[in-house]
Amino acid sequence: MTPTTSWGPCCHSVSWKPNWGLHWKVVEMGGAAMLTVLLAGMCLWSSTTHTDQSSVGSSSEGPDDSTNLLCTCENNKGTCRNGTCRGDYCFYTKVHGREERGCFQRDHYKEQCYTNFLGLYVLCCSNNLCNVNSSAPPDPAVEPTREGNGVILLVAVPLLLLLILSVGVCGLVLWLRSRSQHHRLGYSKDHDVTMLKVPSGADPTYGDVFDEFCTSGSGTGLPYLVQRTMARQISLVECIGKGRYGEVWRGTWMGESVAVKIFSSRDEQSWFRETEIYNTVQLRHDNILGFIASDMTSQNSTTQLWLITHFHQLGSLYDFLQYSSVDPEGCLRMCLSVACGLVHLHTEILSCQGKPAIAHRDLKSRNILVKMNGQCCIADLGLAVMHSQTSDYLDVGNNPRVGTKRYMAPEVLDESIRMDIFESYKQTDIWALGLVLWEISRRTIVNGNTHTCTHTHTHTRNYEVNKNALSSLIGT
Repeated sequence: MTPTTSWGPCCHSVSWKPNWGLHWKVVEMGGAAMLTVLLAGMCLWSSTTHTDQSSVGSSSEGPDDSTNLLCTCENNKGTCRNGTCRGDYCFYTKVHGREERGCFQRDHYKEQCYTNFLGLYVLCCSNNLCNVNSSAPPDPAVEPTREGNGVILLVAVPLLLLLILSVGVCGLVLWLRSRSQHHRLGYSKDHDVTMLKVPSGADPTYGDVFDEFCTSGSGTGLPYLVQRTMARQISLVECIGKGRYGEVWRGTWMGESVAVKIFSSRDEQSWFRETEIYNTVQLRHDNILGFIASDMTSQNSTTQLWLITHFHQLGSLYDFLQYSSVDPEGCLRMCLSVACGLVHLHTEILSCQGKPAIAHRDLKSRNILVKMNGQCCIADLGLAVMHSQTSDYLDVGNNPRVGTKRYMAPEVLDESIRMDIFESYKQTDIWALGLVLWEISRRTIVNGNTHTCTHTHTHTRNYEVNKNALSSLIGT
């Protein structure tokens, strides 16, 4: 009995017969069938692989592949279809108020999600439609917190109050200053205070100023209004002397030469005392150095105290006697002028506007100036003492300076002087006057001869001098 087998369209049908001669023919046909099955399987595997690759390619380009995320998109780049797109990640960005949504592949994750640009906000997510309702957080600078407002108020309110207070104080100071100026102007008009006048048709000189203001009844120098601005009107020309307590300069004021004695700030007491003495009523005298003004100024960040007086180009009596000699007539003229100046200082004038008695306390040839007419005038009243008989008041001042030892009287050197009696100071001036007269006489030509002036006042004093003889000498 022979069976029949069907293989389909690409196979053969074989009939089995009970004939063993046909055995090898059947085996041959079976091998061919197996080969046919093997070829068919390879064709099926190849078609399946091609189908998978085509499906993968189509899923990367179109929205039909269910393996990628479904995201909302808002762009015009061609990847958006009906407001959605597919990719590995969804994103949401906001920059300068402009929002954008979309998707991207895994290869662009770092450059898309990790950005540090100022004003750019990026949100990346990996769920379907996770970027639909995404939004950027509010800007803290646009919406300040209540705590920030409180800090601003705490700082702004005190500053505003301080500004208002400062403006008010400045306005009050300016108003008071203006009122004070108007008051002073009104006071000057009521009391008929004459301002500094300039002679018409000629340059002003301080001689004209003295003729106008310094009458025989006052002698107090220039008006106080002129004294305060004197330093601005003077030009210093050259330094003509230096000492322990300051310098002496020649300056020009209104076209004429003046002497400017400049005190340092540490010697303010001497400057103040001398200014006070020179402003004494009726002090003016031909043999007292003429006072013009005193002022306080600043030079090179230091305070300077100025005392402006007449300028005498012959210098001090000490310097004059060093290089010049005098005849007997000139000797008497100098001695008489020094004595007249000292007498005027010692004399008290009793009147409605009188002058107190003044003792010099530092009379020496360096403090006496030589005038062009051969007379002398006494200067440097910084150590002077004033006394008034009407009030019996002795004004010694508050000056730590001391006089020159070589001109001191013996009672001053041995500290036996009565400091509370004005006559004691007058007697020390007479002692010093005698030494000055001796200096002048040593440089006087008598019978064609004169003493050489090589001495430096190295005279020796006997401290145990006879008091009676000294008193009789002072009384003469």
